[in-house]
Amino acid sequence: MNRRENLKLLFTGSLASGFLFTGCGPETKDIPHEPKIGEFGSYGRTPEEILHNERLKSETFFTEEERKKLDLLVDIIIPADDVSGSATDAGVPDFIEFMMKDIPSYQTPMRGGLFWLDHRADELFGEKFLDISKDQRIQIIDEIAYPDKAIPEVESGVRFFNMLRNLTATGFFTSEEGFKDLGYVGNRPNAWDGVPEEVLSKHGLENDPKYKDIYLDVSTRGTIAQWDDEGNLIG
Repeated sequence: MNRRENLKLLFTGSLASGFLFTGCGPETKDIPHEPKIGEFGSYGRTPEEILHNERLKSETFFTEEERKKLDLLVDIIIPADDVSGSATDAGVPDFIEFMMKDIPSYQTPMRGGLFWLDHRADELFGEKFLDISKDQRIQIIDEIAYPDKAIPEVESGVRFFNMLRNLTATGFFTSEEGFKDLGYVGNRPNAWDGVPEEVLSKHGLENDPKYKDIYLDVSTRGTIAQWDDEGNLIG
């Protein structure tokens, strides 16, 4: 089983979603608001939530160098394959950028972990993480990607990589690329135009043209029905 399959199992087992989407953090503040049904657009977000998200989008957490490291790391965790694109193709770095600002308690472990990579690269190869070769990067990642096999001196790196892997899996498997990889289609609206004619014919039946034109016209499925005083459908 490859790395992508392992991550898929972890995600469908709710590990990644349980790790992230608890809706709270040590710096989260409750917003006193009692929304009314139908009061808000944007998929039920309150005006305060919309403003909060827009403010976070306008800010930048990662430095240019950190972002380059992040792009490399998430694609090591989830590279492209024959089914779907890589983590960067799915916009995972942007997702992680947002999460850093939405849950500030992640900021120090993330920034510290990215710095740790430079420290480890310097220890082993005398250069920063971005300046070493691809094989040397994988050598460092292999040290911290398997907690049960990791040596004590890389414990900080293990904790960082666990967090990054969970964030990457969550961002990827909640994206269009990730849905494609999982084969997940979700709830999709359909257009029912009645029992198929071949089925009706088999049983000697047919749709009444009057009702078919009224009830089974998919072009009017978004139209609100209107009724007369006697309960007859008029439009």
